[in-house]
Amino acid sequence: MTTSTPDADVLRIGNASGFYGDRFDALRDMLTGGPLDVVTGDYLAELTMLILGRDRQKNPASGYAKTFLRQLEEGLGLAHERGVKIVANAGGLNPAGLADAVRELAGRVGVPVRVAHVEGDDLLTADRRWGEGVLTANAYLGGAGIAACLRAGADVVVTGRVTDAALVTGPAAAHFGWDATDLDALAGAVVAGHVLECGTQATGGNYAFFREHDAHHAYHAHTLRRPGFPLAELHADGSAVITKHPGTGGIVDIGTVTAQLLYETGGARYAGPDVTARLDTVRLTQDGPDRVRITGVRGEPPPPTLKVGLNRIGGWRNEIVFVLTGLDIDAKADLVKVQVADAFARADQAPEYVRWELARTDRADADTEETASALLRLVVRDSDPDAVGRTVSGAAVELALGSYPGFHVTAPPGKGAPYGVFEAAYVGAAEVPHTAVLPDDTRVPVPTPVCTKKLEPVPEPQLPDPLPVRTTRRAPLGLLVGARSGDKGGDANVGVWVRTDDAWRWLAHALTVDLFRQLLPETADLTVTRHVLPNLKALNFTVQGLLGEGVAARARFDPQAKALGEWLRSRHADIPEVLLP
Repeated sequence: MTTSTPDADVLRIGNASGFYGDRFDALRDMLTGGPLDVVTGDYLAELTMLILGRDRQKNPASGYAKTFLRQLEEGLGLAHERGVKIVANAGGLNPAGLADAVRELAGRVGVPVRVAHVEGDDLLTADRRWGEGVLTANAYLGGAGIAACLRAGADVVVTGRVTDAALVTGPAAAHFGWDATDLDALAGAVVAGHVLECGTQATGGNYAFFREHDAHHAYHAHTLRRPGFPLAELHADGSAVITKHPGTGGIVDIGTVTAQLLYETGGARYAGPDVTARLDTVRLTQDGPDRVRITGVRGEPPPPTLKVGLNRIGGWRNEIVFVLTGLDIDAKADLVKVQVADAFARADQAPEYVRWELARTDRADADTEETASALLRLVVRDSDPDAVGRTVSGAAVELALGSYPGFHVTAPPGKGAPYGVFEAAYVGAAEVPHTAVLPDDTRVPVPTPVCTKKLEPVPEPQLPDPLPVRTTRRAPLGLLVGARSGDKGGDANVGVWVRTDDAWRWLAHALTVDLFRQLLPETADLTVTRHVLPNLKALNFTVQGLLGEGVAARARFDPQAKALGEWLRSRHADIPEVLLP
């Protein structure tokens, strides 16, 4: 049996979930794969909160991640045997209910564990107006409540909406005795927590240069077929080593860690309720195979406000995908658009929002029907379900024998479904009743940080001297540049990085906002901000409004901007030949 060895100098924190629905057996793998002191689980994305909000409407006793309980049927005993603490935000909208369910489970399986929870983030019933149709209103709490629970002897701590990094800052503060004034140490833990939070994205998952690792490692235990989950070895000064259990798949190197550091972040100041971490101070060094050391992280006081995530039902939507095969694709698309528009004009209730998107997935002289076909996507939205239901399905069905040759759709038209909208609001930290509910049911108010600092952008740092360029070649950016992208409400971010000093001397000057907009025409009319992170040889671009009202509204083909970075890497630019392979 593998057990954890307590070490006052090192705290080993592993992550076993990056989202609600992640690999089910990851908790068991983390508990049995090697030494560990704390195992965390991140279950709450913006979309997840909406899903849990709808669950709570149907059953007020629900509102938490049920998968977590199923994982604990085996994991609770394993953690107890090994002396590993469990910290997860699976409580969602009902952390008290989940804590009770964990206690019931512990009694049923005969594991004597002390369970605590953190609450106060749920502001839906607070004395304020959030707007029409809001289902959830949750403040992003820090790790101080988690730390209070662990200091009181909790073996399992479940929370509602905390920041993803709080799952690491809380245990680290409890273990090392940090308080709110240990800003640099807390900032280091925030950075480590951000690397861990998305699970296997730190160990080679979704990694831009994945083919290079496959070239060096034949398909065996160390490939990307099944990446292992990451863990951090934290030290009292806030420095950390990112690694994974021995023998697990994937890879941990400076590139995989850089990619995750850029994911869903923005400028140099990464603000949170515990501390504002300066991402421009992060230094990464390879510390051996599958080991990356994080040092130098500086921290500043957190802002005086907390972010509140609001989810509401925005209306109803429907979607139909028409398949256009063979010749005259554009003419076929034009015909069906006109026919549907005529049908809407005759309807009593036509949808307010109508969007068409033609994806030319077809190719000439194709040897399969599928590769000879293009996809024409119709998306409609309205506040009235009838306007996106019978009106739309009737318009599509009635065209079946009277439209373009080869008419068919990918799925029968349905009634439509409600969609959600995510918004962010901000409230004073002192207005949020952050509370640690200890294993003995004692309720401990968590104090608001005394020292705060209003968040301000960091001036662009001095760029390196430009790379002398003699000849260039038109080539995909991705031959040289890595990227990772994601969403924050209706905004998207694209982080890009390179791996050599010469490549950085070129990238820092070449990839301007203007070139970014040229390469990604969808961003041409949107506000794009460029952030420079020299220590990481990286640029981070934020694009305001690209995703409309957020992932749940599904206004865009890629509603979470997951592949926006890969689109950028596929675009061609004039790259110095000396940098190309």
